[in-house]
Amino acid sequence: MLKIMNSAHSKMTAWGLTKIKIADTAIVLDIGCGGGQTLRTLSNVVKHGEIYGVDYSKKAVATSSKKNIKDVRTGKIIVKQASVSSMPFSENFFDVITAVQTHYFWPDLKNDIVEVNRILKSGGNFLLVSELYKINYHMKEYKTPETLRELLLKNGFSNVNVFQSKSDLCLVGIK
Repeated sequence: MLKIMNSAHSKMTAWGLTKIKIADTAIVLDIGCGGGQTLRTLSNVVKHGEIYGVDYSKKAVATSSKKNIKDVRTGKIIVKQASVSSMPFSENFFDVITAVQTHYFWPDLKNDIVEVNRILKSGGNFLLVSELYKINYHMKEYKTPETLRELLLKNGFSNVNVFQSKSDLCLVGIK
């Protein structure tokens, strides 16, 4: 399943990443790093920074680490097992945080958005990318781009831009 996710989400991830600028020295976090493809994509952009990945699944952490073994060995990529509800990072640590196809599995979306905001630097970008139909399928609340936008605005983000393609959604929250 993790390998399938890597290939199935790569086009959507690439589209979402075009909506923000990432410095080559940025400190970046991918929440729900799954099979590790987004970490690899970010590594191609962030040449001299650090990239972190978190996933609650031990198998996903192992798979992401293995897929990015070269960067893991050099310390450029660091993968940890953690819940989005309580991430092991200090306040204002990341320049960019990404979440691709994961937010509808988060235990408590409202409080988890607060946690994302806690670890994001002022002026940093939170990139949330997902397939539109999965929001309706998986979500009990926050089923529309507008309700997701309002959620981010009410929980610490000063500006939120919404982008939609025929099948995908991208929100960029700026702290």
